[in-house]
Amino acid sequence: MSASRAVAHAIDALRRGWPVTIDGTAFLAVETADDAALAAFDADGPADLLVSGNRAVTLKLANQRDGTPTGPVRILRTSWVDLAEATAIADPALDLAKPLKGPFRTVPLACDRAAFAAIVLARRAGLLPAFFIGGRAGEGAPAVTPAEVEQFEHIPALRIASRAKLPTAAAEKAEIVAFRAEEDAAEHVALLIGAPNGMPPLVRLHSECLTGDVLGSLKCDCGPQLDAALAAIAAAGWGILLYLRQEGRGIGLVNKLRAYALQDQGFDTVDANLRLGFADDERDFGVAAAMLRLLGQEEVHLLTNNPRKVAGLEAAGIGVVEQVPLRTGGNRHNQAYLDTKRLRSGHQL
Repeated sequence: MSASRAVAHAIDALRRGWPVTIDGTAFLAVETADDAALAAFDADGPADLLVSGNRAVTLKLANQRDGTPTGPVRILRTSWVDLAEATAIADPALDLAKPLKGPFRTVPLACDRAAFAAIVLARRAGLLPAFFIGGRAGEGAPAVTPAEVEQFEHIPALRIASRAKLPTAAAEKAEIVAFRAEEDAAEHVALLIGAPNGMPPLVRLHSECLTGDVLGSLKCDCGPQLDAALAAIAAAGWGILLYLRQEGRGIGLVNKLRAYALQDQGFDTVDANLRLGFADDERDFGVAAAMLRLLGQEEVHLLTNNPRKVAGLEAAGIGVVEQVPLRTGGNRHNQAYLDTKRLRSGHQL
């Protein structure tokens, strides 16, 4: 099995609630474990807990230095920490419901690199970065090395899987193109509007947002941005909308809803993601560059307020000849969210 397939197999196992081993140390994701899986993992005695640096800071298990999170922290597991309690320790969205946690005793990590790799795997699996660590994995558990995780190509080679004409409300002359990757379950799509005219197309990178695009959420500006982008591309006569399966800035739908719960507690969108153990923005726009390249486009006019999208495309070899602003979708429910994007994430709103 190739290294990338081994890592993809480990990610799939974590999502299914199965243990994995990294350099011989066993890890079981807290979020997807059940009582039977934990009992098997605890066969040789209670396995300890591993939490991300961000979560350790919130639990006051590590010093916060200049706002920079520490590395993963191992918590000695006592008899009263069952699966439900471990879940409460792992999930900051439960802090108000279960405020009394601890006292905890931390122990040194003898496998720092493996622990860091486990946190990366959890994030890529869309899971809370928290594990039971050091238990019994059992025969047949996926095994990877830290080097394989570190070198894993998060954006694997894409191919065009299917394409068809798709008249839309924004433009009757449109074609939809679906992309697949061998080692990634996400299926990204492109909507080509109009016909190539020899000029770089007007392109919008739109990350999937179920709540905004489909349900009409007012907590973000995603739905109005999608509509405005389609209208702008149609007016330009030639362009492409890339619909990227990177829900919630790449943290996934479930974690996005956890972030919403934290926002209801007073945290802004950046701090909510950080408290969950993720980066402010986990997206990688290299997948968009790969899609454009397969469509024969090496230069674009990019419809965005986000400088990270420009930098992401350019770093992947796609030329951005112009950044075109897209301003729409403000309301009383998302004003704080828009302010955070402008002040903390550098959006040019």
